[in-house]
Amino acid sequence: MRSRWSLTAVVVASALLLTGCTSDPLADQFREGSGKNYIAGDGTITVYDAADRGDPIEFDGETVEGEQYDSADDAGKVQVVNFWYAGCAPCRAEAPILQEVHESVDADEVSFVGVNVRDQAGTAAPFEKDYGITYPSVLDVETGVAQLAFAGKVPPAAVPTTIVLDQNGAVAARVLGQLEDASILQTIIDDLLAEQA
Repeated sequence: MRSRWSLTAVVVASALLLTGCTSDPLADQFREGSGKNYIAGDGTITVYDAADRGDPIEFDGETVEGEQYDSADDAGKVQVVNFWYAGCAPCRAEAPILQEVHESVDADEVSFVGVNVRDQAGTAAPFEKDYGITYPSVLDVETGVAQLAFAGKVPPAAVPTTIVLDQNGAVAARVLGQLEDASILQTIIDDLLAEQA
């Protein structure tokens, strides 16, 4: 009986040791217990070559203002899609940057849409007002339609995440985490516009 318990103890200890050797940054962030209530990305920027962008992505939903949004209506434009929610501190930090770029681009060539992953309209609307956001945001908390549309190639694993679609609706770039500088997003947009020039 003693040898069986000893063997079990060795197996359990080995499993715990092996578990400690593997690291999952998102799981580690959750376990740290900071109470910040979001999983943040590290700001990694990924840009995809035209040949590697895959199929077009389309999604729709109801906006914070109660209107219908359909990404197909922006076909032919560069589309900036930002995943956010009101309680996310990095989302608050990057909101003015997104609005700045939104105001600087030609609306006939570039569109912006937010995808709110947690809030109802009553929570999302004050955020938009406080930060002067003038582009629409889809409320995706109940349906998950937008998140599901992106789940294959570039899942927005952290909030915030900003994904830029090319004029064909395919994923051209992703910023995983807080957008730190307007020039980063502006450069991605300018490069995509130049592809069609």
